[in-house]
Amino acid sequence: MNTSNLLVASIIYFIFAYFVYGRFLEKIFGVDNKRICPSESMADGIDYVKTNPCVLYGHHFASIAGAGPIVGPVLAAKFGWLPAVCWILLGCVFIGAMHDFAAMFLSVRNEGRSIAYVIEKELGYLGRQIFLGFCLVLLILVVAVFTDQVASTFVNNPAVATSSIIFIGLAPIMGIMIKQSMLSLLEASLIFVPLTFLGVWCGTLVPCDLVALLDVSPATARVIWYLGLLYYAFIASTIPVWFLLQPRDYLNSFLLYGMMIIGVCGIAFARLPMQLPAVHLVDGAKILPDVFPMIFVTIACGACSGFHALVASGTSSKQVASEADLRKIGYGGMLMEGVLAIIAICSVGYLSGENFSELCKQTNNAAPTMFAMGVGNFATSIGIPVSLGATFITLAISAFILTSLDTGTRLARFLFQEMILPSEGAKDDAVKNSSKVRVFFANRWISTILVVVLAFIILITGESAKIWPVFGSANQLLAAMTLLAVTLYLLRNKCKWIFAMLPMFFMWAVSVYALIELVRKNLHTNMLQAALGIALLVMAFILAGLAFKRVVRAFKEKA
Repeated sequence: MNTSNLLVASIIYFIFAYFVYGRFLEKIFGVDNKRICPSESMADGIDYVKTNPCVLYGHHFASIAGAGPIVGPVLAAKFGWLPAVCWILLGCVFIGAMHDFAAMFLSVRNEGRSIAYVIEKELGYLGRQIFLGFCLVLLILVVAVFTDQVASTFVNNPAVATSSIIFIGLAPIMGIMIKQSMLSLLEASLIFVPLTFLGVWCGTLVPCDLVALLDVSPATARVIWYLGLLYYAFIASTIPVWFLLQPRDYLNSFLLYGMMIIGVCGIAFARLPMQLPAVHLVDGAKILPDVFPMIFVTIACGACSGFHALVASGTSSKQVASEADLRKIGYGGMLMEGVLAIIAICSVGYLSGENFSELCKQTNNAAPTMFAMGVGNFATSIGIPVSLGATFITLAISAFILTSLDTGTRLARFLFQEMILPSEGAKDDAVKNSSKVRVFFANRWISTILVVVLAFIILITGESAKIWPVFGSANQLLAAMTLLAVTLYLLRNKCKWIFAMLPMFFMWAVSVYALIELVRKNLHTNMLQAALGIALLVMAFILAGLAFKRVVRAFKEKA
């Protein structure tokens, strides 16, 4: 297999899926282009903002991508390139992209509320609260881990810190100029996109090295960056999306496009063969339980990720201008992630098994570094030096992790606010008696403070590194829960539902199996991971029981 042939064939396959399966989904769900979306009917200038689809695509794509479609495929390459490619191609089209599209559609049809609102309609208040608690824990840990990753990158590569500060500074200027009609989107793009790439170059000239500037240890510099990044995430989560979030993600998306163009052109012109074995079992690994189910947990973004449902139903659904944009943003955004995941496979697939193992040792399994080095080597085929290409790609990846950080904080705030709301059928007296407490904690400033404080506590105690492995499985379990809500919605509305139920069962089985394996392996060595895995399994089976009762009732009503 040639890397160029694999990439070109995958791109053609994704394009075909967008027009064929994407249109099938639009027909099944009943997309109505004339229907008024929440961005217009509930416009508040803060979260609900009618947005140009090009800008929203940039925000959505940058938010769901981050480093996920790079890290997962590179790490999964230890099993060989064939299992990873099969999961990306099949999972992305028939599970992941459908999952993202459906989550965004259901949110748009329910006033921009999260997927938890749909779950309450199908499984009741208990189901909603369990789902929200599950998501909130996941997001707080995501915020903590992403903060740690960005802070570590800033300490180890101060040029990235300078570039990120420049991005953050450019975004509000662009947002204000577009909001005040001083510039059109095209004019603003022609000005600010080049400035963004110039910022990458400026970062290499004037690195923001806190260790040297403040004469502190790397550990102290990392804590300082923790505080700065969480303060930034707090502000980004509470101010209007048009001021910072939209323009910053829009500009960052061009870095991702640039990185993908370099990757696609480099691979196409280099035409290197895939030397990594198709199936590669190392260190005594077995098909069960190593390749299956762990490859489906290792590769989330790029194939299927529950985090995407939170983005689709959390921020993007509140900004969709028309239901006609759902396929472009929800389904198309995930397919583009699939292309990036294939590029990630090619970035290490041209290595022999021995060279791949040696690279893992040299980089300490740092997937972003391995990806940057691989694409940097491909870039030489189009005249870009290895060092320059690898540096640009490293900066771009770090910028996307920062994007996922502020989006994750805003999503956690949304979920926290929704979690303290009463049930839809609550009596007026019950709501009235607790209204003051609810109003206090529903305040966007208070709820965001709680999120960033909890994330900071996890960072300081160092627990994020210990419990993060469990959340690879938890993320996929979240996808299964979302597909469960989609299946129940389709069943209740008497639509075709098999195409959603089968992926739901598959993701559920994979996630539960992976969690059981993690609990078994850590039961006597890491009680924290084991306890968290058990708690997630309990929540999963409670929701499964509620869903089973709902499905039985639906079939009885049909009969």
